[in-house]
Amino acid sequence: MDAADKFEAVLRYHESTKHQFHRYARSAGTLDWVNQPNAFRRYEGASLTRLPILAADEDPLSPRYEDIYRRGSVPSAPLTIRSLSRLLEYALALSAWKQAGGTRWALRSNPSSGNLHPTEGYLVIGALPELSHAPGVYHYAPGEHGLERRADGSAEWFTQLMREFPPRAFLVGLSSIHWREAWKYGERAFRYCQHDAGHVIGTLRIAAATLGWSAVVLHGLADETVEDLLGLNQAQDFAGAEREQPGLVMLVWPNDSAKPSCAGAQGVLPLGLDPLLARELTTQDWRGTANRLSRDDPIAWTMIDEVALASRQAIGERYGLDVFDTPAPARRSAAVLDGPLAGRIIRQRRSLLACDGRTSITAERFHGMLARVMPRVELEANRRPMPWDAIAWEPRIHLALFVHRVDGLEPGLYVLVRDPAKLDKLKRAMHQHFDWSEPPGCPVDLPLRRLESGDARQLATQVSCFQDIAGDGVFSLGMIAEYRDALFTHGPWFYRQLFWETGVIGQVLYLEAEAAGIGATGIGCFFDDPVHRVFGFSDLEFQSLYHFTIGGPVEDRRLTTLAPYGVREEDELKRHADHW
Repeated sequence: MDAADKFEAVLRYHESTKHQFHRYARSAGTLDWVNQPNAFRRYEGASLTRLPILAADEDPLSPRYEDIYRRGSVPSAPLTIRSLSRLLEYALALSAWKQAGGTRWALRSNPSSGNLHPTEGYLVIGALPELSHAPGVYHYAPGEHGLERRADGSAEWFTQLMREFPPRAFLVGLSSIHWREAWKYGERAFRYCQHDAGHVIGTLRIAAATLGWSAVVLHGLADETVEDLLGLNQAQDFAGAEREQPGLVMLVWPNDSAKPSCAGAQGVLPLGLDPLLARELTTQDWRGTANRLSRDDPIAWTMIDEVALASRQAIGERYGLDVFDTPAPARRSAAVLDGPLAGRIIRQRRSLLACDGRTSITAERFHGMLARVMPRVELEANRRPMPWDAIAWEPRIHLALFVHRVDGLEPGLYVLVRDPAKLDKLKRAMHQHFDWSEPPGCPVDLPLRRLESGDARQLATQVSCFQDIAGDGVFSLGMIAEYRDALFTHGPWFYRQLFWETGVIGQVLYLEAEAAGIGATGIGCFFDDPVHRVFGFSDLEFQSLYHFTIGGPVEDRRLTTLAPYGVREEDELKRHADHW
């Protein structure tokens, strides 16, 4: 594909996979339950190291939820197998089992469209006591909360690979299995795989914050380098199994190990790796064979294959996203003495299934939630707040809000301009009759604007595929991307990054809802162009990519909640393996 073909493929995919009032995006139409993909990938023949299952009162202890947002308030935990276990617990592990009658299914710390979990996690880390005496590449197995060792690396190789990064830094990689989402959602599944990857950027960055660590996406990596590093191009290991597509790699490091001397000559961290060093891994002896996830071959969704190819990032396609300000240890701040623990908020996160249509929140709480999704630079630290310090590009996503039940705020349509410099651009693109007034009581540094007052409940429900959760909650929203400019500025590969940004926003709002004592859920089914017409968007300058709702959850008393790891774990995983 040349550049023009790539642009055309991405634009064609996006237009073809829109839901409209008169038709939905193409899917199989019915669910083939016999062929449902296994939610747990394993590499048969690779050695598994089980990570310790840590109770809430075991080290490393969770800080208060508010503390993870206060720079310098959480001391750095040492890198040990226990702290690594906690990181993966909060980012990718099982959080509970749910049971209804004879049916049981797992929930995870990271949200996923339809709870289908297309995202696989990998680890590239140096020698660590109780894990290995040598560096290696691992696949994370959430069902066992363990690491499967896929390949070895020498100490010299790992030192060279990580030479420009802080001491004790390591890498977490993500891939996507498109079939897991396409089994249910058809051609629209590629979108969902990308915002699920964004969810994990959020869960991983927040998990790192609970340990006093940092994390950033290495945007300078070509997809080919990601494949080399994670072993995704070891074709013999996927014989007869569903392939994984490259996602991204994040750098993780303890904050107390970050000093200006560990960065490059310009005082910045590079957002890439030496591709030749990553390529050296391809000649190593890779262990394990990927398990097959479905009984029958996946349905061939050609359009997904085309957009996956068109949105690949090639070597050299960085467009300025190749460095990151040198991280420096933050000045210690006093810890919050009360409030919920971050670990509890993370573990209890759920996707609500219905809203009660009654619960409301205060305007102060509403403003606080929105402030958490603002990536503005903190003046004292000259850095973005957590988790927005995990992505290097300028914000490209704004929030179009349907406000229903916020005490002290008129119901109606609102917009949160996440990059205040884009305020005039949004004004020109939206309906001319909109008010654009500052709501009473809104903090002066929060760029929230009221567009139109009125009851928006039915409207929110209609454009969200007639789902009541959009109108029965406290508020719902569409995540509006600067679509055209982002693609033409960076390239077709940036299509995926737009969805990643929406996923991080979603994870922040999930936890904010839990902290407020209510619930939240992402909404992948919405009528794309009808949403655009509601707000006045008439071309491809702005496009809605992901919807979300927050409200009072309705408890389903038919469901039983079970611990994520326990005496029945082996039997349950065997039952799943037998089914698939």
